[in-house]
Amino acid sequence: MVVDVSDQTFDNEVLKSTLPVLVDLWAPWCGPCRMVAPVIEKLAEKYNGKVKFCRVSVDENPQTAAKYRVMSIPTLMFFKGGELADTVIGAVSEQALAPRLDALL
Repeated sequence: MVVDVSDQTFDNEVLKSTLPVLVDLWAPWCGPCRMVAPVIEKLAEKYNGKVKFCRVSVDENPQTAAKYRVMSIPTLMFFKGGELADTVIGAVSEQALAPRLDALL
């Protein structure tokens, strides 16, 4: 399951999470974002209970995008213990993301 997160809920859902978190910063009009969404959904099932998956619409939540200086979407950010551990920009494959997720565990 991928949780929709807002500027208001980001701290609680992501930074205070006891699990590592992958955050997908996206927008509905973004083609590459729509391409990566099914990959994120599949990984959310595979890592269920080990990694939390969240998504933030940059159109609706500009504060979070500005805070992390997101210039391109999709941007995938990996958090562990409330700290940004890794970032991937652009539509990437499951094979490219799995090793990054494994590194958080």
